[in-house]
Amino acid sequence: MPRSVAHSSTPAKPRRLATAVALLCGLASSTAAFAEGKISIAQQFGIGYLLLHVVKDQHLIEKHAKANGLDDIEVEWRTISGATAMNEALLAGAIDVVSAGVPPMLTVWDRSLGKQNVKAVASLGSLPNYLLSNRAEVKTLQDLSERDRIAVPAAGVGFQSRTLQIETAKLYGNADFQHFDKISVSLPHPDATAALISGGSEITAHFSSPPFQYQALENPKVHKLISSYDILGGQSTFNVLYATQKFHDQNPKTYRAFYDALREAEQIVKADSGKAAETYIRVENSKLPLAFVKKIIDDPENDFTVSPQRTYIYAEKLHELGVLKNQAASWKDYFFEEAQAYPGS
Repeated sequence: MPRSVAHSSTPAKPRRLATAVALLCGLASSTAAFAEGKISIAQQFGIGYLLLHVVKDQHLIEKHAKANGLDDIEVEWRTISGATAMNEALLAGAIDVVSAGVPPMLTVWDRSLGKQNVKAVASLGSLPNYLLSNRAEVKTLQDLSERDRIAVPAAGVGFQSRTLQIETAKLYGNADFQHFDKISVSLPHPDATAALISGGSEITAHFSSPPFQYQALENPKVHKLISSYDILGGQSTFNVLYATQKFHDQNPKTYRAFYDALREAEQIVKADSGKAAETYIRVENSKLPLAFVKKIIDDPENDFTVSPQRTYIYAEKLHELGVLKNQAASWKDYFFEEAQAYPGS
């Protein structure tokens, strides 16, 4: 932003020195996020982030950092809605690790290849996302029209939109894969859920996620059109965590502590879904009944695992549609080596 500059009587040399100091301070500030022993993590809304809730609640990063010789690790947690904002924050160096759906991660992997080299840290679990409608006459995707508005967290670019584009390409051909983008609007899941249930707004459809889709389906006017599992052919990763190569390489102990914390969180959730449900409610300050949350965690469709499942379908299809310029040979091309030590796809 332009600003007025007052005349100064400061000699040129001191002025140049002051400028140099300011630049150094700015550089220090911009690289502070990469200091070993510090990590900032951003997440979005919903039970798809349960593993992070457990990590945060039980201070698992701090626990594993101490085991790795980092006694005073600093962990910062942030909440950001939408994949676009996540990717911008990551590339700007404002956040060390961000979370979003597989397609947004692949987009930034593609664009940063040979530069920041963004890669995935781990999966946060395989959970289906349901495309819902509150219009009785809408039974299938083909029934959606200009009358409808589909709510998604990040229109055109987020997990839900990219998943819908893959299905749309099957229905209308690759040339028209963005067929439904023109009736899609960006709206956080909580707001979209409220709009869909209440009716009376422009929102007549919502490509939702847990727990919001389960809440919406309790309303008799809301029904499911299709699931992300239907589109991808089975159980598949919803959200992933990702970071830059610089953060990964310059902070090996911090990164390892974070990855080990995630693996322990998976074990904790699978060992006791009741306690995991309590953790979700406590950390999210959720008003949902405990039994309702536990039922979601116990749903066999949902697998809270750090191992990626069917992520390569996105890499393959989005490259075919021209969304991704670079073609990955396998899922290991866009996951850091720590994750590659375990099964994935």
